[in-house]
Amino acid sequence: MERRRLGGDLVVPVVGLGTWSVLDVGPDREAEAARVVATTLDAGCRLFDTSPMYGRAERVLGAALRDRRREAVVATKIWTPTVEDGRAQFRRQLRHFGGRVDVQQVHNLVNWRGHLGWLAEERREGTIGLLGATHYSARAFDELETVMRSGRIDMIQVPYNPGQREAEATILPLAAELGLGVLAMRPLGSGSLGVESAAALDDYVQRKAKETGFDLASVPEPRPNAGGGGGGGTTVCGRLARSSPICCALRCT
Repeated sequence: MERRRLGGDLVVPVVGLGTWSVLDVGPDREAEAARVVATTLDAGCRLFDTSPMYGRAERVLGAALRDRRREAVVATKIWTPTVEDGRAQFRRQLRHFGGRVDVQQVHNLVNWRGHLGWLAEERREGTIGLLGATHYSARAFDELETVMRSGRIDMIQVPYNPGQREAEATILPLAAELGLGVLAMRPLGSGSLGVESAAALDDYVQRKAKETGFDLASVPEPRPNAGGGGGGGTTVCGRLARSSPICCALRCT
């Protein structure tokens, strides 16, 4: 499988496994989840992207990796408005993933100014490999640009697929200019290549926030963006995406 540099010395396969829904399962399905993880590793897709937002996904992924942790590149996130809770999330992640997170991202830019400082300290200590930031909405790209230009991160993760190409305007060129790695979020559109998938993701975010008591008001307000959302409709790729969520490493040069 083709590989690309994500940041620093970290080289990853161009295709990885997202865990948003596929690993957020109960104890009765953990054996099935472990088979999915093993099959993914056997296929050469060593990159796994997860988050505290994804329910039990971090816990299930950590258990599934077990003795194969050295084969995997684990990308996860901090998703909370407070540093105290962020540190607690990180401690749990270290337990799940053998004392190290390969790629740590600030999820949806939530309190990125508060989190990047202590995360940089962890990077210097060696418990974190790369630092990054994500956002699911193109309306937040102005804020993301600010983070990218801060010199404090190594990579970003943004939505990019044939129906969501807003990142081409400024984000991808800026990443190339700054030498930042890029993970493509929802490369198959989370089930449909277009605005329908964005609406579905928004619904999911609202539901998860309600379930966990997370205050969505702490997420930076996206600014209006002139870009369009692209075409909708269900496609073959969309149907595949429902059962096989993936993330892709992009080359921006």
